[in-house]
Amino acid sequence: GALRQRGTETKNMKENSTTQSKRPQRFTFSSEPSIEDIRRMQADFTDERDWNQFHQPRNLLLAMVGEVGEVAELFQWKGEVAEGLPDWTETEREQLAHELSDVLIYLVELAEKCRVDLPQAVLRKMALNRLKYPASKVQGSAKKYTEYKD
Repeated sequence: GALRQRGTETKNMKENSTTQSKRPQRFTFSSEPSIEDIRRMQADFTDERDWNQFHQPRNLLLAMVGEVGEVAELFQWKGEVAEGLPDWTETEREQLAHELSDVLIYLVELAEKCRVDLPQAVLRKMALNRLKYPASKVQGSAKKYTEYKD
């Protein structure tokens, strides 16, 4: 499962070292809090306020979409934005961090209410994506998987 997948990714990273060396160093997240930690913090937050009556799947989805709209608003009228947001002010970056956090919190709570184990679902989805988009076939292309010919 996950260990085998991680080992394959490490092997692929070594095989693609020439490709990797052309890329800037990748950003990495901190290891804490975990998705489960975030789920627990949000569950405590809503329990303390007796908000579970309002936090049903449909409402959480609509709230999350609203937050995605707030993220989009931050990018509106900026044209193409370079990775790392070099032209953004510290205030703009902090606002983005707040809005992306809202999206993540609602996503995690929605997954909880729908009983979707997100980390396991991500592993399954990434495995499916590897089948749909084999690197040897799709390298450098943005086509949809249905557009590739064998």
